[in-house]
Amino acid sequence: MRGPGMGRGPAEKASDFKGTWSNLISYCKSYLPVVIIALICAAGGTVLTLLGPDKLSEMTKEIGKGLVTGVDMDAVSKIGFTLIAFYVCGALLSFGQQWIMATVTQNISKKLRGDISGKINRLPMSYYSRSTTGDILSRVTNDVDTISQSMNQSIGNLVSAVTLFVGSLFMMFKTDVIMTITAIVATLIGFVLMTVIAKRSSRYFVRQQRCLGEINGHIEEIYTGHTVVKAYNGEAQATAEFERMNNNLRESAFRAQCLAGLMPPIMTFIGNLGYVAVCVAGAVLTMKGTIGFEVIVAFMMYVRYFTQPLSQIAQAAQSLQSAAAAGERVFEFLEAKEMDDESNKTKTLDNVKGDVSFEHVKFGYDEDRVIIHDFSAQAKAGQKIAIVGPTGAGKTTLVNLLMRFYEIQGGKICIDGIPTNQVKREMVHSQFCMVLQDTWLFEGTVRENLVYCTPNVSDERMKEACRAVGLDHFVRTLQNGYDTVLNDQVNLSQGQKQQLTIARAMIADKPMLILDEATSSVDTRTELQIQNAMDELMKNRTSFVIAHRLSTIKNADLILVLKDGDVIESGTHEELLAKKGFYADLYNSQFDQAS
Repeated sequence: MRGPGMGRGPAEKASDFKGTWSNLISYCKSYLPVVIIALICAAGGTVLTLLGPDKLSEMTKEIGKGLVTGVDMDAVSKIGFTLIAFYVCGALLSFGQQWIMATVTQNISKKLRGDISGKINRLPMSYYSRSTTGDILSRVTNDVDTISQSMNQSIGNLVSAVTLFVGSLFMMFKTDVIMTITAIVATLIGFVLMTVIAKRSSRYFVRQQRCLGEINGHIEEIYTGHTVVKAYNGEAQATAEFERMNNNLRESAFRAQCLAGLMPPIMTFIGNLGYVAVCVAGAVLTMKGTIGFEVIVAFMMYVRYFTQPLSQIAQAAQSLQSAAAAGERVFEFLEAKEMDDESNKTKTLDNVKGDVSFEHVKFGYDEDRVIIHDFSAQAKAGQKIAIVGPTGAGKTTLVNLLMRFYEIQGGKICIDGIPTNQVKREMVHSQFCMVLQDTWLFEGTVRENLVYCTPNVSDERMKEACRAVGLDHFVRTLQNGYDTVLNDQVNLSQGQKQQLTIARAMIADKPMLILDEATSSVDTRTELQIQNAMDELMKNRTSFVIAHRLSTIKNADLILVLKDGDVIESGTHEELLAKKGFYADLYNSQFDQAS
């Protein structure tokens, strides 16, 4: 996020500036001919601007001669119209360059966002377990926008500024060497002063951004946990910490902004110093008869053209550095390792009954940290399989492997005797409906959330599912019923959100069902209602239920007890209690805690 002062701070640097810009140029190669035309327009417009002072000098010379012999209005008019033509053509070329670059950069941004969106669907789930959501969103939005703005503004400005600088220097030397040296010396004095101040201000900008990040993090942390802070009377401590950070930010920002505030007057000073030096040197040379008055007029404009592009080049270089840093992050994402191509897989899952087998499954998120060592289990079609165990035992991981969100490192998982890694992932996903502990709803109508990706759902089927989970009455009390848009203005409790996602799973009506602590966010009465609906839903379906409250899975056909990634016990509720093993201890401990 960009905070106060970021625009003037030092650019974030890419670790490989040349390599990143090489990637950007290669990515934009289809637009390169148009970009080259735009840059030619930028250079051409600048050259025409540079010819202006020369023509103005000619006009001044003609008028000067006319003070004695009479002004030749035809010659003056001809020069004047030529000058107007130069400036009009220069403006048109500059406008053309801006229009072309704006069009090209927006198309490139659109292509980048589209490629990132497609890449998101091709990356393995393991990538997202290593990356934060905010970081990925930042690449899609902030980084792409930074690239777009830099390419739109900086490249054209850099070409124009370099052309203006070199061209003005050439025209100055062509016009008069002594005046040129005078202007350069005067300008260098000012820029040495500006460089000294810029180096001192840079470290204060860095400190300002660090302090700004600290205070932003503190505010987010404190106000996110505001209730806890209140409960523990931590207001005084939080306020004291905020005051410390705020004072640090004030001090660093004050110094940074004060020094940065010196830049505009210094730039004005450089320009004025150049004008004064040119006027003094020009007056002396004119009095000696070395040059005419028209040379001073031309140099007044050349000095401005000479000093102006120096700051533009510095700004453009900083902007290109920021674009390289953003491009590095974007290409790092686009070049991340994707899931294996499965276009050559021809096996299909047709008329799935729901027989599922785990045969010596081995898995770890990292190769040196194995979570599931040697897991084997058999689930028959229509059975309700409960997976229980302590936190970190591998329950959710097991379901992720079943869905092929992650690839196993050993053994195999079969559906109706067909290994899941021999069919396409999409086909495996289409056999399951899931209800997770964390609910997911998008901004859309209740109807759209319920029938998500399930075609041809009748109103009666949708309402029947809502009645089964006890949600129908609440939906009908909403202003527009099932057509009510779910957004910040519609206040749904966590339990109601969970009911809606359970109804969505019922409507999907897939051969197999996965429930990951699906009733954790509802009250006891609603839980019983949902449990009854789930029992009805799970008939003739293979169901995998992850549960922490063991009282909810007493009627499971098979209970798998996991510990440290292995099945240590299996059987029905009564069989496991009779063994008086780990499951029995786990089950009884819940009642001990309740009592």
